[in-house]
Amino acid sequence: MNRHVAFEGLHNFRDMGGYRCADGRTVAWRTLYRSDSLGKLRGADWERFLELGVGTVIDLRYPWEIEAKGRVPEAERFHYVNLSIEHRPYDQAAIDPDLDPWRYLADRFAEVTEDGAEEIRQVLEEIAGAPGPVVFHCASGKDRTGLIGMLVLTLLGVGREEVLADFALTELATERLIGDWRAAHPGREPQWPGYGRAPAVIMELVLADLETRYGSVRGYLEDRVKLSDRTAERLRARLLTGANGNGGAA
Repeated sequence: MNRHVAFEGLHNFRDMGGYRCADGRTVAWRTLYRSDSLGKLRGADWERFLELGVGTVIDLRYPWEIEAKGRVPEAERFHYVNLSIEHRPYDQAAIDPDLDPWRYLADRFAEVTEDGAEEIRQVLEEIAGAPGPVVFHCASGKDRTGLIGMLVLTLLGVGREEVLADFALTELATERLIGDWRAAHPGREPQWPGYGRAPAVIMELVLADLETRYGSVRGYLEDRVKLSDRTAERLRARLLTGANGNGGAA
């Protein structure tokens, strides 16, 4: 199953539908998308994006990233929200190559889960309350986007192995993401050999960390994020579809 939606300039735009949940329901197709930066949309890509009927765009980047790289074109056409869930910036291309790369990234995810708890709650509330299809994105659609994707799928009841596999699908876009970096930094190579990678082991470590601190992902969402039961139920009602076809965006 190919979840990637084909664009020329976007490399990691994916439909999160189709995953089977513990209660027998399925995540609705064409309702929730994840992506790399929508500031790259141009020409035919822009027309293709509009065809998806997205009504809400959640931008997870820092305001200074948006200033430098741009946001979704014609942002006034959408319900556009900037919620920067990461509070401690770092340069992945410059990570010490002698460090354990996956442990290092898992530790950065841990910082986001703690520092960005308020913004994470707001992101989940925006998804739950949106009237139509939603896309959330960061720069590469990998780490910040991957964390939100994991939290949503876990909250919906998608199994652990499928949650890990969803995160690792970014590996299919790694070569193009590295190509973008090289184009922006001519004559240079990333210092860190893991740049653009998203193996499942990173998210395995993140899940283990959350389970150690909070007992479970749901424990984290309840205790640290303060996600209400009402929002959790609205997310399930909006994003899950049963055998009878109920649920999902109109």
